[in-house]
Amino acid sequence: MPIYAYKCDACGFSKDVLQKMSDAPLQECPSCGKNTFSKQLTAAGFQLKGSGWYATDFKGGSSCAPAPAASGDAPAAACASCPVAAQA
Repeated sequence: MPIYAYKCDACGFSKDVLQKMSDAPLQECPSCGKNTFSKQLTAAGFQLKGSGWYATDFKGGSSCAPAPAASGDAPAAACASCPVAAQA
């Protein structure tokens, strides 16, 4: 079951709530009792671990974007592992 972050617009009270995806969103603030309790947009809480495709193909952090060419020069070359370089 996902954990949803809620915050009251009236009093500022915030709380994380464990709910089913099919449950109706909460509306009444447990602190002040007003109907201004709403879901907040939060980042996903997961990490990619292990030796799968992410670690072997994308985790390195190297960029294949070619450096900008100086005016009048030939286009800059891409890195050796870039698919664009392999096609040339």
